[in-house]
Order: sequence, then C-alpha cells, then structure tokens
Amino acid sequence: MTPEILTYADMGLKWPILSLLTYIPVIGAIIIMLFLRRDNTIRWFANIVVLVDFVLSLRLIPGFIIDRHALQFVEKAPWIESLGAQYFLGVDGISILLVLLTTFLGVLAVLSSWTAIQDRVKEYYIFMLLLQTGMLGVFFSLDFFLFYVFWEIMLVPMYFLIGVWGGPRKLYAAIKFFLYTLAGSVLMLLAILGLYFLHYRQTGELSFEVMKYYGMDIPMHIQRWLFLAFFVGFAIKVPMFPFHTWLPDAHVEAPTAGSVILAGVLLKMGTYGFVRFSLPLFPQATMWFLPYGITLAVIGIVYGALTAMMQPDMKKLVAYSSVSHLGFVMLGLFALNQQGVEGGILQMINHGLSTGGLFLVVGLIYERRHTRMIKDFGGLSHQMPLYAIMFMIITLSSIGLPSLNGFIGEFTILLGGFKALWMKPVVALGFLPKEWATNMSTLMVLLATSGIVLGAAYMLWMYQRVMFGKLENPKNMELKDLNLREVMTLIPIIILCFWIGIYPKPFLRFMDAAVMNTVLMTNPQAALAEMKQMREMQMNAAPGQGMEAPSGMQLPPGHPPISMPGQHMMPGQQSAMPPGHPPISMPGQTPAMPAGHEAMMEQFRAGESHGMRRGLTFMEPAAAGHGEAPEAAHADPHGHSGDK
Repeated sequence: MTPEILTYADMGLKWPILSLLTYIPVIGAIIIMLFLRRDNTIRWFANIVVLVDFVLSLRLIPGFIIDRHALQFVEKAPWIESLGAQYFLGVDGISILLVLLTTFLGVLAVLSSWTAIQDRVKEYYIFMLLLQTGMLGVFFSLDFFLFYVFWEIMLVPMYFLIGVWGGPRKLYAAIKFFLYTLAGSVLMLLAILGLYFLHYRQTGELSFEVMKYYGMDIPMHIQRWLFLAFFVGFAIKVPMFPFHTWLPDAHVEAPTAGSVILAGVLLKMGTYGFVRFSLPLFPQATMWFLPYGITLAVIGIVYGALTAMMQPDMKKLVAYSSVSHLGFVMLGLFALNQQGVEGGILQMINHGLSTGGLFLVVGLIYERRHTRMIKDFGGLSHQMPLYAIMFMIITLSSIGLPSLNGFIGEFTILLGGFKALWMKPVVALGFLPKEWATNMSTLMVLLATSGIVLGAAYMLWMYQRVMFGKLENPKNMELKDLNLREVMTLIPIIILCFWIGIYPKPFLRFMDAAVMNTVLMTNPQAALAEMKQMREMQMNAAPGQGMEAPSGMQLPPGHPPISMPGQHMMPGQQSAMPPGHPPISMPGQTPAMPAGHEAMMEQFRAGESHGMRRGLTFMEPAAAGHGEAPEAAHADPHGHSGDK
C-alpha cells in the first residue's frame, strides 16, 4: 500500500531537516580533515557537531503526527533517472525512534572518546562522524538504491574503527566483521535487483521506491527466494543464530565508542530491515518461514544467555548478552501482532540504551586498569561507589527489572508471543498434529522466558564478582571514581531507562499507527481482531463511545474485505464491522487478485478457513473473551488449500 506522504514543507518547515541531520556529521568530518590540526580542538569540534545533530533531531518530535500512518518530513527528488533511482528520504513511527537513538548515542560515544583515544585523533573523529551519516541515511532512505548506498557507507568507517583503534586481535575482528556483513549485503543486493526487475515486468516502470513494491503480486516460489536473501542479509546484521560469530570478536576488539555504536545502532539496522522490508514485502513467505525464524530466535536467546554465563571477559559477556536480547526482538517481530511488533521495536531502543550503557561502564574501568577480566576485580564498590551505583542501575535495566526499560519491552514481547500461534503453519503443512499448535507455541515462549532468568543470573553474577567482596588487588586500591564528564555520559542513559520503564506511553504512541499498518499488511486477520478487541475495551470503559481506527489504515492493495472474528459476509456484502466502528478505508480500485486467492476468501467467508493464504495460516490472537483460537485448516505441502 502507499501511505500518505507529507513533505517537510507540509510539516511547516522551510528547510529539509532530514538532509541536514544526515549531512551535518559529514560536513563536520570534512572541516576536521581540511582545517583542524590540534587534538583538543578536534575533540571539542566533533562533540559540538554531534550535539548539534542531536538537538536538531529533537525538532522532529513536536512536528510529528502520531495519530495516523504517514511518511513525514519527506524529501523527494530525481537522482539517477535512467535507473529510476530517487533521492527519497522520510520517517514514520518506526524509524523516528531509531533516528533519535542514533543521534543520542552518537553524542555519548564521541564524548566517551575524550581520553580513550590518544593516537590518530583526527582520523578517529572523521570516521565516527562518517559512521553517523551512514547510519542516519539507512533509517531515512525510502529508495532501495539510496538505502543500499548508505548501508555500504556505514560498513567502511566501522571497519577502520575496529582495525585501527581496536585491541590485540583487531585485524582479525575487523576483517571478519567486513566479510560477514559484505556477504549479507551482496545477497540483499541480489534480492533488491530481483524486486526491481519484477516490478518493471509488472508495471513497465523502472523504480527503486520501496513503497511501490508493497502489495506487488509476487509468486510464492519467487517470494521465498527473495525473502531468504533479505533474511540472510539482515540476520547477519542482527545477528541471529547461527550468523552471530562475528559479533563477540568485533565487540571485544572495538574501542569503547565503537562497541557502543555497534550494539546501540548498527545491530538495529538488521531488525529494522525485517520490520521495514521483509515482513510487509513478503507476507506469504513470512508465514512460510515463521516456525524456522522463531526457532532460530529462541535458540539465540538461550544460547546467547548460556554462553554469556561462561565468559571470563566482561566485554565478551555483554557481547553475548546482545545475541540473547536481540533474539527477543526477533521473537516480538515474528509474533506479527500489535503487541509483539511494538515490543520488538521498543526493545531495540531498550537494548541500545542498556547494552550501550554496559559497554560504557566496562570501557571506563578498562581505561583505568587496562583489563576486562572479571577475576582481576573484586570489591570495587568500596573504592568507586558512584561507579558501582551507575553500574548497578544499568545492569538491572539489562535484566528487565520492573520500573526500568527492559521490563516493558520483554513483557510486551511475551504478551504478543502468547497471542500468536507460530506453529499453525507447521500444522498446515502436515508436519505436526493440529492439536499441538497452541502447546508448541506456548513452549516456544516459555523457552524464551528462560532467557530472562539466565540473563539475571549472568549479569548479577558478574556484578557480584566485580563490585562486592574484599578489595584485595593492590592495583585496584588507587582507582579513582567517576569524574564529571564520565557521569554526564551515563546520566542521560539512566534517565531514559527509568522514563521508559515508568511511563512508556509516549514511545509506544509514536509507533502505534505505523506498526498497525505493518501488521495489517503482513497478517491482516490479527490486525483487525486486535482493532475489534481495542474497541470493545474502550466501549467497556466508556459505553456508547466507539474507537477510531488510526488514520491511514488500509488493507493491502487488492485485498478483499475481511470480516471480524465471529462475523461472516454474504456474497457481495461489505465487511461487517462492529457497531459504531468507522469503515476501514480501501484503495480506490481493486486490482485482480493472485491465483487461488478468491477461493481462499470464499473459504474464509464460509467459516471453513481463518486467514489461509496459499496453504499457510494467518496467526490469530487467542484473545480473552473470544474463545480458543480456531484450528488451522490443512493444506498439502505444495500450497494447494483444502482439507486432507
């Protein structure tokens, strides 16, 4: 579907704010390269540049329209017309939070480098600023060609940050990071070109515009290959199990600021790619791959937690914890319902704050002792009480203590997970008995929940060994507590951890409409059922008042009307919505449906199938008050719907 487009002029601005945000860092890098010589001057200037970029990004908040799904602050102009490539930037409720996270962590990462970097200071800050431009460009780009350019630009500065300013095995880690990411990028490029030529064959138009690819009629066998290519590219970046092996080496060898940016922002590009591209572009292939993706996510959660528990190096422990936490993010995204996807996106922000904070506190002690081995510490709380307090708060945030940010994200993901029936596609293919669907889905969520328990175990065990006990090592007895600059680096993270943990509503409201639209495109039955449930909850709270659907909500192009659970449509009848519910807006013209789709909808209308598409079952939330989730209809492995 094509969402509403609001340019920066429509938003009341006279200047292209997204381009300014993207290119202020690179302009700063050019000024440092050409005009600045003294190290302290370069440090001050780089900090000012990222601070200006962050302050300017805050201007997106008051002008952002949160009650409808629209691309906002859009900048669109022809670029390479012979290829159909455009300069197309914009944000919605999903990307705006990641943009703010990027500019926020950019300030903290550059500030934390003040005393940590003493060699090649000019080159270091040039690469840090170039990296920020690449990351922002990825989140702003709505043209696949432009997106890929920024994706590759981001790769080069991080390679040099690890390879030049990293630890003893920096070249090994940098090359491994580069090769893994490049391999995923090549597969993603092939998938982009596949979409490009498929779109040209169907429309006769050369275009890389992402929104024009939504709702394309892609045959299932092609959809699977394209989905797998995107999956590998994004799964390497997340990273998901078993593509994670580059991450611990990169984290351990990278400088502190590099680890903060790597964990806080770069890993989110993979999860962002799933929610922005893979799920809405390939809804049928998503359903087909769902059980396997969920299995990999759960394995990553448990494996990452168990491996982290065995690490003697604090930084490597935090690195493996990222594998576990990002498994939770993928669990939420693959739930394909409002709670799960919103929880996954919020957990991206939470992970950036808590894990970025953990890398900062580990880096602070490394600057003083030049070791990260847990056995070299003990009793530091006696010598560094302020450091111990801040370390404890960020640790509790990471393990998901109530009133801190991690709890909100994990709870929302698990809520969405219990509502989703991930195993129904496996049942539909005949691999499992149909009565196993609910039990297997519940088992997956319970296995994922064990990751929370293990996370508390390894984080608290690390903290206990580092901070408590007797201060016996002579090298630790003269350590100085945090100075003002170091406190100012950690305080903003702690404030946001409490803010999200106590009052997450502002963050969730930003993404409500965009997430509902994504779920509606990928899993329309679950989206409409959730809208009905929300309306009933509101009517129970305030009788006689209906709930307005978020503005801009539409079914995918050409999708026939879908009745709400418990309602059925007669031939030619419009979808019956609950009394008082506003109609779901439909495209002005209904294109021809894919082969076999009409038969599926006839089954759905007759109550014989609940959301089956090409033999795979849409997930439906087993919401309280609506009875048990309907059983999956059977289909043969070749995608022909029908009872066996």
